[in-house]
Amino acid sequence: MADHGNSSCSPILTPHLTRLYCAVLIGGLVGIISISFLLVKMNTRSVTTTAVINLVVVHGVFLLTVPFRLTYLIKHSWMFGLPFCKFVSSMLHIHMYLTFLFYVVILVIRYLTFFKHKDKVEFYRKLHAVAASAGLWLLVIVIVVPLIFSQYGTKEVYDEQDCFKFHKELTHVYVRVFNYMIVILVIAIAVILLVFQIFIIISMVRKLRHSFLSHQEFWAQLKNLFFIGVILICFLPYQFFRIYYLQVLALSKTCNNDVSFYNEIFLSVTAISCFDLLLFVLGGSHWFKQKTIDLWNCLLCR
Repeated sequence: MADHGNSSCSPILTPHLTRLYCAVLIGGLVGIISISFLLVKMNTRSVTTTAVINLVVVHGVFLLTVPFRLTYLIKHSWMFGLPFCKFVSSMLHIHMYLTFLFYVVILVIRYLTFFKHKDKVEFYRKLHAVAASAGLWLLVIVIVVPLIFSQYGTKEVYDEQDCFKFHKELTHVYVRVFNYMIVILVIAIAVILLVFQIFIIISMVRKLRHSFLSHQEFWAQLKNLFFIGVILICFLPYQFFRIYYLQVLALSKTCNNDVSFYNEIFLSVTAISCFDLLLFVLGGSHWFKQKTIDLWNCLLCR
């Protein structure tokens, strides 16, 4: 996985990216604070709650790296050394894929509760929830992080003051193959989740007919659309463009201004997923439900 172009052909993105990352930082922090109040009241043995808590941790760790990105965008020079540059750069990718992973866990659990006609899926004890989370993070820390640091940005020589530009890694065939595999896997899983979600919502509307908005189960499934929406808006555009980006780099050894520009934009858009917690909180509010019901009733009256 690699980021951007070299210094001789990097497009001028500073104003746009600075505003984007400032919004991500503020929105992400507000979302974490908002969801924290809800988590206190939620069932800690619930698998979904455990996944949301881990999602908060993922966003929190990523947001800690955003100020360093902003510093670089403002000063146009990296002052924290190449190893930390690789860490901050890789965190954008790690954040995207871990967030996607927890989305998959949350959605699969919700689909299981629907098809098995259960209210919720729970761990037997709170300790089991803690152990599951600890096991996952241990796996990430012991295997994923060392693997990324040992491979990320190590095949070529880079300027220590010119950060987030490791596109030359993708000139190696096995690196491109690995990227293709990741892209295909993410797109395939996203399509499968979307198909399941459409099937569930259609089946519920047919079953409940005009009264579906008064059923709690429908609102629970409707919340899934927030996660599906984030995947479609924030993650998939980058994954689809990644295929084209890899092909261009494979055919050309020189940087392309337009391709680098769009790769930078699509990659940065994945960070907007930090707004998911805030949207999740707003989506579960009584005000949102009432406005949705009013809108639906208005449409039926016409």
